[in-house]
Amino acid sequence: MRKIIGGVFQSLDGVIQAPGGPTEDPTGGFRHGGWLPQFFDEQVGQAIDRLFDRPYALLLGRRTYDIFAAYWPYISRETTDMGGTFERAGSDAGEADAIAMGEAFTRADKYVLTRGSPDLGWANSYRLEGMAALRGVKEGDGPDLLIQGSSTLYPQLLAEGLIDRLTVMTFPVVLGQGKKLFGEGTPARTLRMTESKVTPSGAVIATYELAGEPEHGWAGPQTTSPRETERQRRIAESSW
Repeated sequence: MRKIIGGVFQSLDGVIQAPGGPTEDPTGGFRHGGWLPQFFDEQVGQAIDRLFDRPYALLLGRRTYDIFAAYWPYISRETTDMGGTFERAGSDAGEADAIAMGEAFTRADKYVLTRGSPDLGWANSYRLEGMAALRGVKEGDGPDLLIQGSSTLYPQLLAEGLIDRLTVMTFPVVLGQGKKLFGEGTPARTLRMTESKVTPSGAVIATYELAGEPEHGWAGPQTTSPRETERQRRIAESSW
């Protein structure tokens, strides 16, 4: 059985929108596209490499697929030599890595979870209409499914118990707006941390596995003081 693995870049306030560039995803009036590169250090790069260091397929939402399909197939030595994507970085190694990743993404199977009918003209792209179709892919043969971006997927996957591992890279920035890793409709779940580190730029890289439903209890002795009794009465009456 294949695993579903999430690889996430997020701000301290949980925003995962448009980490890679200013025009990546301005929907909802998002003004902070390209917030990630300032925190990129060697250990962040190594963590990203680990996500892609074995055979994989990509699992994407429709908008993330559109972003990838408009970018990665077109990264080549010619585009970077023309002063394109890596002009600011000025790194031959960075250019080579990006070209190799674009070629690898093109070769990989790409599963797009959507109820619509997007243009899936990028090679090796397949539409999945819902969780039942995704479960069928997961239970079949092939490499693990790696999620990039795709904030709409996480609430559904958590609800279905389909995420096997989640690596979250949290960077020291608060954005105040944008699409969240766990947005509306996310079910309550606990996770178990299996690995963590802090990089020189202040990124916290932590890997989790699902652990089950949250338990509920008191952090200290429960009180039944008159004031607490009155507070509970006002809560019940929606007047607190």
